[in-house]
Amino acid sequence: MTIKTPEILELEARKTAVIRLRIPRSEKEMGKVFGPAVGELVATLAAQKISHAESVFAHHFKITPDHFDFEIGFTTDAVVKPMGRVEPSQWPKMKVAHAVLSGAYEQLPGAWSEFDSWIKASGQHAAEDLWEYYSIGPHMSAHAEQWRTSLYRPLVSDIKW
Repeated sequence: MTIKTPEILELEARKTAVIRLRIPRSEKEMGKVFGPAVGELVATLAAQKISHAESVFAHHFKITPDHFDFEIGFTTDAVVKPMGRVEPSQWPKMKVAHAVLSGAYEQLPGAWSEFDSWIKASGQHAAEDLWEYYSIGPHMSAHAEQWRTSLYRPLVSDIKW
């Protein structure tokens, strides 16, 4: 198993500062835009004297074969004022399936596949979006085997009105 045994959690809402991105779906493109966007977020939060989580997250709105449509951001202790590409947002209160990947980011596609299979097998229904929280990554360790990425899939009800 690539991921730690999944679980169902209830998450509380959190303030965030984000940058929305839509890029071609490739590791090369992701590498070009991710770091500079994180730097822009950190600089904006510092300029506004807003404390933030040490680690960044990505919220993917919809997975398509051609593009990544997502926002990256930090949870914050205050509402950020819009500046450049940085906007205030929120990590909403939600019921989620959660798992943790230990290892390099190249393992993420396989981890998501394994995780989504677990969600289906457990009788849950996932929303289209997904969240990744990079709790331990290159910003904390040069050793990819020590990296930890929390995977979150919001869960939806089957109830039809």
